[in-house]
Amino acid sequence: MIRAGTVSEIAPSSGEWLVLDIGFANESSSCGLLINGGHPVELRFSEAKEKICGFISTSAAPVNLLIEAPLSVAFDRKGNPKGRAIEKRDGKTRYWYVGLGCTVMVATFYLLEAIVAGRPSSDVRLFEGFVSFKIKGVKSNHARDVELLWEVVRDRTAYPGAIVEANALKMTESDTLQSAFLVAGINAGIPPIIMQNT
Repeated sequence: MIRAGTVSEIAPSSGEWLVLDIGFANESSSCGLLINGGHPVELRFSEAKEKICGFISTSAAPVNLLIEAPLSVAFDRKGNPKGRAIEKRDGKTRYWYVGLGCTVMVATFYLLEAIVAGRPSSDVRLFEGFVSFKIKGVKSNHARDVELLWEVVRDRTAYPGAIVEANALKMTESDTLQSAFLVAGINAGIPPIIMQNT
């Protein structure tokens, strides 16, 4: 079963942890992956997908899958895409439906499809990572991004405000929030978001 994780499950002891900074490049190692607080590695999309699916297929414990990509979406009252509250800061926006947000969301669709096809025997709990508003022109460090997210999981009390629950994502009360994967028939719910600054 794939479902949204809960805030109370954001702890190293709640199960196995896979922290993924997902990318969707053709030739470069655009993904960062950290397993249970180990050493992060940078991989191509196909390598990351294979490693994650293999890990989930052999795990007897629940697997907490933290992905740095939009896992929920928002729409305004007319049904048009709208940003979520975390995606606007100091006049800058990183909306889920524009640019890189769309790219990594599509990559996540393909990863979840592979996980579902593998018929996992244990629960897979989703958490959304958000490491954004980086300095323009600075190359992404995928290994560092997963380390930053793991730091919050490891000790969330050291990072007040780094965890955002679903009920805090609406910009206005009339907005509609839903799982990003509902359109593919996967209603995983709306996971909490783990934020970190670079």
